Amino acid sequence: MSDAGKRFDRLVEIMRALRAPDGCPWDREQTQASLRPFVLEETYEVLEAIESGSPAHLCEELGDFLFEAVFLAQISDERGEFTIADAIDAICDKLVRRHPHVFAREEGDPSLTSGQVIEKWETLKARERAAAGLPAKKPHTTLSGVPKTLPSLLRAYEVSARAAAVGFDWAKASDVLDKIEEEVAEVRREVESGATGDLSRAEEEMGDLLFAIANLSRKLGIEPEAALRRANEKFTTRFDAMEGAFAARGKLLSDASLHEMEREWQRVKATS
Repeated sequence: MSDAGKRFDRLVEIMRALRAPDGCPWDREQTQASLRPFVLEETYEVLEAIESGSPAHLCEELGDFLFEAVFLAQISDERGEFTIADAIDAICDKLVRRHPHVFAREEGDPSLTSGQVIEKWETLKARERAAAGLPAKKPHTTLSGVPKTLPSLLRAYEVSARAAAVGFDWAKASDVLDKIEEEVAEVRREVESGATGDLSRAEEEMGDLLFAIANLSRKLGIEPEAALRRANEKFTTRFDAMEGAFAARGKLLSDASLHEMEREWQRVKATS
């Protein structure tokens, strides 16, 4: 524990040196706003490292991710707002406060399931929001804490999870399948109507369908963003293989017929 603390202190000191008057010009120019794309990039690189199954890759990417947190906190420290130590205290206090079943357990307390833990977490969060006494123009509600900057599919998952935590949910996964079939039928009606001008209605129905799919993922315990990333990677790998097969025969993919591409696609699928 003390060794980890010393290493973290070293990172903080390196960050301070980079931001010092005689430090790195690029690091000194950065603002919290300018760091936003880097924070997002590092987040996705951590996800990619998790999916790669490589401990070395994950170790490196977690270091980069941690650096972004220290970078943001250093800028706030310079403005006299808070330090990285304050941020660490805040998360430690929050974790203890929201896990009374671990840190304030009394003899005879029943063990909780993971689902019950989530419900307790959301209840405690709701109490904290009410106690915060924020202005009425920006009320904290069950869903207000879900960042709007999340990828839309992931945000749909998080929004539905928050709603489900307070009991607003389908009873079982098959009920969500019924909802998906209903939304597919509505999208089909829009497609078959032949409307080519105003696509707002089709867009609305498509959004409802995607939201329902995100709910099914949640009911099945599948994180939809990760599932879609894997599907994208699978499609990309197979498509590249199909294109490579045509290239090996001296033929451009754009010169192949749809029938030829479909035949090659099925061959690739069978071997991957």
